[in-house]
Amino acid sequence: MNRGYAVMEAKLFNQSGAEVGTIQLDEYIFGIEPNVPVMHQAMVRQQANARMGTHNTLGRGEVAGSTKKLFRQKGTGRARQGSVRAPHRKGGGVAHGPHPRSYRQAMPRKMRRLAVRSALSAKYAADEIRFIDSWAFEQPRTKLFVQSLAALQISGKTLVVLDRKDAVVQKSAGNITGVKTLLAHYVNVIDLLSYDNIIISRAAIDVLASFLSQTNAEATSATDDGEA
Repeated sequence: MNRGYAVMEAKLFNQSGAEVGTIQLDEYIFGIEPNVPVMHQAMVRQQANARMGTHNTLGRGEVAGSTKKLFRQKGTGRARQGSVRAPHRKGGGVAHGPHPRSYRQAMPRKMRRLAVRSALSAKYAADEIRFIDSWAFEQPRTKLFVQSLAALQISGKTLVVLDRKDAVVQKSAGNITGVKTLLAHYVNVIDLLSYDNIIISRAAIDVLASFLSQTNAEATSATDDGEA
C-alpha cells in the first residue's frame, strides 16, 4: 500500500567539493519522522549481539581444595566452617557468578529497517549527510582524501558509505583518525549515530534503496504473508 511518500532533492557534490547538481532521494528513507524507541531497541540489540558471552567463574564444587572440615563444630569459639571451598573464603568458589551464555536478541526485519531509516532521516534533517557523485582516486592517497574532506567542509568523525569494496578509497581513508568506510549493505544504527558526518556516494544510495525502499518493504510484506 502506497502511503504517499514523495521524492526529495538534495545537493550533489564531487570529491573536490564542487556542487555538480542535485540527486533525488526517497522520502521513505531520508524524510520520515525518526522512531526513537525503535532506534534505541536496535542499538541495544546490536550491542548485545556483539557480546562474546564467554565469561565464566568456578563454583565451590569446581575449585581445587580439600573436602575436609576445617575444625570441629563446637568448642573452639569460632564460627563453624565446613569447607575451604566456601565462597566467603580466599580461593573459594564464586557464588552466583556468571557462566557462558548467549546475549543475542531477535528483532523483526521491518523494525531493523525502520531503525536504519529513522537514523538516516535524523542525520539528514540535521544536515549531517553529504552526497557525493563518486570517488575517483587513481591510487591510495591519504592526503587527497583529507583534501576532499576539507573541500566538502567536513570535520570531525566521518562515516563514508560505499556501494562496493573499493581498495583505493578504503586505503586512502584507512589512516585518518575518526574516518571509517562502510559498505551500504552493512549500514547500521550505531555507526550512523556515532559519527558527526556521513558521506554517501550516488551508487551507495541505490544500494540503500534496494533494501530500504517502500517498494521493497511492500514486496517483503507480501512474501511474508504468503501473497504473490
